[in-house]
Amino acid sequence: MAEKRVMLTEDGYNKLVEKLNYLKSVRRIEIAERLKAAIALGDLSENSEYDDAKNEQAFLEGEIMDLEAKIRNSDIIKSGAGDVVQMGSKVTLKDLEFDEEETYMIVGSTEADPDEFKISNESPVGAAVLGQKVGSVVEVHAPAGIIKYQIMKIEG
Repeated sequence: MAEKRVMLTEDGYNKLVEKLNYLKSVRRIEIAERLKAAIALGDLSENSEYDDAKNEQAFLEGEIMDLEAKIRNSDIIKSGAGDVVQMGSKVTLKDLEFDEEETYMIVGSTEADPDEFKISNESPVGAAVLGQKVGSVVEVHAPAGIIKYQIMKIEG
């Protein structure tokens, strides 16, 4: 079965690579030192320090494998400049009910972070605005009901 492609901005890709390098070069060594210290305590059958370190090591190796797969299967999103909303676009939306504007960047689900105004192309808002032009009104089906947004601006 083919692994799922991961959509990333160049910044998002670089952050994943940086995190992977940190986990491999710093965290692996820290956990190896913890294991060595726990082994030095003797009897491993009742050594909770050793068990904790082994569990942490297993978790770390799983996280490393996950990051390596994401990096290996990533597609870098080019700048979203243009007259239609696409991956990588910064889009300013006006909530027509509350007359409020917010600007979001459309990114892949791996990079989505609402606190940084990065929304996934798979989210209700992201999916609704993809392919739309400035001036378009889109309806987003949210748990609270239907929200109407007008696209005010598209930037790269």
